[in-house]
Amino acid sequence: MIFHVFKMQPSLLSPRAPFLALALLLPYAAVHAEQSQIFNFIESKPLKEVWLNPGMYSYHFQRDKNLNDSNRGFGIEYRFSTVASATAGRFYNSDRHYSNYAGVYYQPVALGPVRLGVVAGGFNGYPKMRDGGWFLAAIPVASVEYKSFGLNIAIVPTYKDRLYGAISLQPKIKVFE
Repeated sequence: MIFHVFKMQPSLLSPRAPFLALALLLPYAAVHAEQSQIFNFIESKPLKEVWLNPGMYSYHFQRDKNLNDSNRGFGIEYRFSTVASATAGRFYNSDRHYSNYAGVYYQPVALGPVRLGVVAGGFNGYPKMRDGGWFLAAIPVASVEYKSFGLNIAIVPTYKDRLYGAISLQPKIKVFE
């Protein structure tokens, strides 16, 4: 099975893993940010890149709810410009049901090598949200890419008792340029 390579082991991804990833990312961004302005607007230029991802790891804020942190799946991202990309995929969600998604990343701001923006789109599969049906959401996201590897970091807000908040880490690999 292709996803076995990306199997998230609890010993490798402890509850501190998202904070460790951010702690490693921020100094890198700060070094690059010192070379110019702290925040820069990215000029929109056409691109043709295809990225694949194995789902995501989500560190949930409600640790007492026994939520699924290892959200394995498969996704694709088509970066058609330096500031935007289309995305779609399927993953095993926090409520232990399958979810599908389709949306658009819009990231017009950079903090050093880190792109900042939002991913907006449709999601389904969460039993407490519209009985598992489709709903729209906009989620703040940061992305960093180096050659053929990248990481999307999303901050998913809690919504009532229907959706559980988390910091989600989505590794990705570029397969076409």
